[in-house]
Amino acid sequence: MQTPCRSLAAALAVTLALSAPATAKPPAAPATPLPLATPESQGMSSERLTRLHAEIERFVAEGKHAGAISLVARNGRIVDWQTYGKRDIEAGLPMEKDTICRIYSMSKIVTSVAVMSLLEEARFRLDDPIGDYLPPLARMKVLTGGTVEKPLLADAKKPITIRHLLTHTSGLTYDFGDGTIDKMFREVKPFEASSLSEFVDRASRLPLAHEPGERFTYGVSTDVLGALVEKVSGRSLAEFLEERVFRPLGMKDTAFGVPEAKRGRLAKVYEKGPDGALRPVKRLLEREPVLLPRLQSGGGGLFSTTGDYVRLMQMLLNGGVLDGTRVLSRKTVELMMANHLGLATQPFRDGDPSEGFGLGGAVRIDLGKGSGLGSVGQFGWSGMATTYANLDPQEKTIALLFVQHLPYDEHKIFWRFSTLFYAAIAD
Repeated sequence: MQTPCRSLAAALAVTLALSAPATAKPPAAPATPLPLATPESQGMSSERLTRLHAEIERFVAEGKHAGAISLVARNGRIVDWQTYGKRDIEAGLPMEKDTICRIYSMSKIVTSVAVMSLLEEARFRLDDPIGDYLPPLARMKVLTGGTVEKPLLADAKKPITIRHLLTHTSGLTYDFGDGTIDKMFREVKPFEASSLSEFVDRASRLPLAHEPGERFTYGVSTDVLGALVEKVSGRSLAEFLEERVFRPLGMKDTAFGVPEAKRGRLAKVYEKGPDGALRPVKRLLEREPVLLPRLQSGGGGLFSTTGDYVRLMQMLLNGGVLDGTRVLSRKTVELMMANHLGLATQPFRDGDPSEGFGLGGAVRIDLGKGSGLGSVGQFGWSGMATTYANLDPQEKTIALLFVQHLPYDEHKIFWRFSTLFYAAIAD
């Protein structure tokens, strides 16, 4: 169980002292995350959005999910924002628009924005070896065979670069399977590290699944990027995100922990029990979110709300600016949303020829090769507890779906949500 290393208030005070002049004030929180508008005024169909609502309500009524929040925006305006079911079945508490959820891997887009803000300052190049900044990762091994007890290893032919980390082509993995690296990962236990520096030390003891840059392999690359942010900025990842992302965008409910005053708004994460009924995930109940955890996981540690996350996505959709506050340059956002897997042996992601990967999120690269509605250039990612985010520059839309359920997308709600959302575009 993790314990707070300092209070959130103290961390914020340090951040403000380091990053802002004495006269600076954070922007006032907007009344709503984005302006509200009717669907028809923005070229969306209310009737077709009702189909989307009915489908999510069906998932809840059938006991597949405890609750959900959906949000659709177009042209910078929220045209549909709905809640369904419960955030806490046992207490009878409804899912609400300001309910705080675990977004897990949707943290990766946030951390990637932080990395790109440092890139804009010319603090490093995309193709710099990560070992120049984090020396334990300078000389990595590639697994070529063998067993956990006797792995066959070879020196990597090239170094891991910052681009490799942003695109998940570094060869670093998770332990989602039962192969040799998965078992070694579970022995090294990188997520039990007490700091990002220790996390890097532990990760450096793991072999790579393949040569850096060879192909997309999902893993801990973004957590390593969090350590890079700390090393280059001289701040903790939490402080840097507060300074560069959360405060400028007014994301008041996004953090690595949930303060006691907000704990009542936190949704429980549910799973299907042996009897088929939903039950809270016990290990998450036993590991209460803290004010600021020892290990700040840039790859999967954030809590957020749909209202906060839509502001992040709208900033990207706007080319790096929101409400007059610029977080990234337009050219930086263009670079993020380009497909960077063209440099890899396989220029698409996980065997899906319709999707590539940018700097922090998936990018649709071919409409005809996909199995669902969408646009070339759409960008987004999802999270382990069944959360989904998509922005579409062609259609000027954002679609969010927050469900708190394990395992990930167990009932395939994402493709239904995406299909019904795109089918509601009327103009």
